[in-house]
Amino acid sequence: MALPLDVRWIHGSESAKHNTDPDIQVFWYDENSVILRQNMAINYEAPFLFLLFGEHTVALVDTGATESAELFPLRRTVDELIEQWLARNPRLDYRLLVLHSHGHGDHVAGDGQFAGRAGTTVVDAGLASVRAFFGFDGHGMATLDLGGRVLECLASPGHHEAAVTYFDPWTGFLLTGDTVYPGRLYVQDWAAFGATIDLLVDFAGRRPVSHVLGCHIEMTRESGVDYPIRTTYQPDEPPLELTVAQLREIQSAIRDIGDRPGVHAFPSFVIYRQ
Repeated sequence: MALPLDVRWIHGSESAKHNTDPDIQVFWYDENSVILRQNMAINYEAPFLFLLFGEHTVALVDTGATESAELFPLRRTVDELIEQWLARNPRLDYRLLVLHSHGHGDHVAGDGQFAGRAGTTVVDAGLASVRAFFGFDGHGMATLDLGGRVLECLASPGHHEAAVTYFDPWTGFLLTGDTVYPGRLYVQDWAAFGATIDLLVDFAGRRPVSHVLGCHIEMTRESGVDYPIRTTYQPDEPPLELTVAQLREIQSAIRDIGDRPGVHAFPSFVIYRQ
């Protein structure tokens, strides 16, 4: 049975001077799964990151929007979380694998913090590197074994040519990066985006998806209304998690938009056909 995301996310402050949020919010969804959110005072993108623990490897999906470890102490936070997990699950030679939902700057900026870290692999977010690492089959799918926890990985172009969606059977999370989330869906390649959404709808219909989790919240709770770009205070955010039914709404929206370029607002998302 899926656990609800019983959490109130940090969502910025009316005044940066009075911001008391942590640099990185840490939410243990269960004893082997962590969701992180970057503080809006550090970067307005406030992306979400995901840490998934397996028996021999922990996967970090994305590294946030800020390079500086002083401003955004991602490595220190991840190291502390790994130490906490290893205290409960002692073992030697535990590895860290840094993956990405896609290669835009607000998802890869912290990569350098992990340079030189022992037992760590950082997968470059470029298309050639992603294809080489995952070795996608003819359907754009691959699996990744963290040790007793096997992620299903789907090539998901449209927003970004090297985007990857991850399905985690342990939690039922479908991690969709910037392809699907409650916010502005910027489409780089319209045909590829439509094909990816069709793939995700079909895939999710055959898997026990608990939550569809993207990397941002940009909508308000008012239907079809998003926060302005570069907003650093979002007190009226909807939940991060979307449903498979909302995936189908995006699929229907694509068909409704057809060949029309521009900005198209729907209740839970806004599609930017560039």
